[in-house]
Amino acid sequence: MRKWSHYMAIVISAKKKMKSDTIVAISTPRGVGGIAVIRLSGPQAKDLALRFLSVDTLLPRHSQYSCFSSDGELVDEVLAVYFPAPHSYTGEEMVELSCHGSLYVQQAILQALLDGGARLADPGEYTLRAFLGGKLNLSQAEAVADLIDSATPVQHRLAVSQLRGGYAQKLKMLRQQLVDLTSLLELELDFSQEDVEFADRTQLRDTLADLAGEVMRLIGSFSLGNALKRGIPVAIVGRPNAGKSSLLNALLDDDRALVSNIPGTTRDTIEEILIIDGLTFRFIDTAGLRHSDDSIEAMGVERSRRAVADADVVLYVHDATCPWQTPEIDLSEKQVIYVNNKGDLGITASLPTPSVDISAKTGVGLSQLRAMLTELYRSRIDGSNTLLSNERHYEALLRVQEALDAAARGVDGGVPADLVAVDLRDALYHLGTITGQVSSDELLGNIFGRFCIGK
Repeated sequence: MRKWSHYMAIVISAKKKMKSDTIVAISTPRGVGGIAVIRLSGPQAKDLALRFLSVDTLLPRHSQYSCFSSDGELVDEVLAVYFPAPHSYTGEEMVELSCHGSLYVQQAILQALLDGGARLADPGEYTLRAFLGGKLNLSQAEAVADLIDSATPVQHRLAVSQLRGGYAQKLKMLRQQLVDLTSLLELELDFSQEDVEFADRTQLRDTLADLAGEVMRLIGSFSLGNALKRGIPVAIVGRPNAGKSSLLNALLDDDRALVSNIPGTTRDTIEEILIIDGLTFRFIDTAGLRHSDDSIEAMGVERSRRAVADADVVLYVHDATCPWQTPEIDLSEKQVIYVNNKGDLGITASLPTPSVDISAKTGVGLSQLRAMLTELYRSRIDGSNTLLSNERHYEALLRVQEALDAAARGVDGGVPADLVAVDLRDALYHLGTITGQVSSDELLGNIFGRFCIGK
C-alpha cells in the first residue's frame, strides 16, 4: 500500500502546476446558437479580460455589458460576469463572457484570449481545479459529470443527491470511525511493552460489524443505482413466434425489429432505450428459446441466455394460442413479468404471476405492462436514501469490505494490534480513493477526462 504522503505530494504538485496558469474554454456546446459562454479561470482572469473589454473594471458577481475588441476591431457585444476567488466554481478568479453564438465570434474571442496569455483548458480542468481547491470532493466532482449526462428525472435525482454531499457525508462518517479505531490500535503499539489495550476487543469487533454492515448496504444498492443511471436492462424472451419482436415494436411505437411468421427470424439481440414515467429502460429483444441444429440460430439462442443473465427484469412472452409450457430457462433468480400475447383473439391463459394480457398488434394491455415495469422500481427508489451508482466507488467499497472482514478475522483470532491496524489502514486507503483523500495522476486523469472541455 502506498503511503498517504505520496498521494498528497501528487495533489500539491498539481496545484503548483496550475497556480500560475489562467485557462480559457468555450463552455457551451459547439455549434451556432443564440448565446455562447466563454470561461476564464486563474490568477490573470480579470486583468486579461479587461484588456479586451470596454469597461474600466469588473464588479464582483455583476453582469456587465461591454464591447469585446481585438487589435482595435470590435468582435462582439458581450455580458461579462466576474467571480473573485474563492467565491467561484473553481475557487480561483473567474470571468464568464456571454457572446452571440456565431462560430466566428466564439473562435475570435477564444483566440484573442489565447494570444493574450491564457491556455486552452483540458477536458474537465475547471472541475479538477474545483476539486484541488477544496470546492468539491472527488465523489461530488464525479456527480457533476453525471448531472450533465442526466436525461431523466431519476438520473437527475441521483446526481443531485451525490452532488449535494449526502452520500459523501455518509462516507465521511464511516472514515472517521475507521480513523478513530486505527488511532486506538496505533496508540497501543506505542505502549506495547506495558501490555496496555486502549481498544476493547469486544467493542472493537462490534464496531467493525457495524461498519461492515453500512458498507454492505451501500454495496447492495449498486445494482439498483447503476441500473437507474445507465438504464434498466429488460430482456424480452420466450419461444419462437411468441411475439417478442412485435412487443418491442409496440413498446417503441416503431418497426424496429423484423417481424415474420417464420420461426427463428430473430438471430441476434436487438437493444433499444425507452423512457417510461421518468425511468430509462433498455429493452433487449432476443432469439426464440428452442433447440436448433442451425448453427447461426443456436448462437442467437446462446446470446438470449446471456441477455437473461445480465437483465434486471425479464418479460417472458407467451403465445396465447398455444398451451402454456414451463420456460426453457431458469428464471427463479430474476424479476419476471409473464406476458400473455395475442390477447386480441380473446384467449386467456393461466400464467405464473405477475402476469398481464396484452396484444402487441392492437396495443391492448401495454399501458398496464408499462405501469408494472415502473412499479418494480418506484417503491425501491422512494425507500432509498442513498443509492450507489458509480462503478469506481463500488469497486473501492468491495476492497473496503474485504479489509474490514480481514480485520474482524484478526480480532476474532487474537492477532497482534499492528496486524489489525494494517487491515484498517487498507480500508481507509480504499475509502479515501472515493472522496479524494487519496488520489493519483492516473485516477484524476480517468475521472476528469470524462468531462467536456469547458467544464
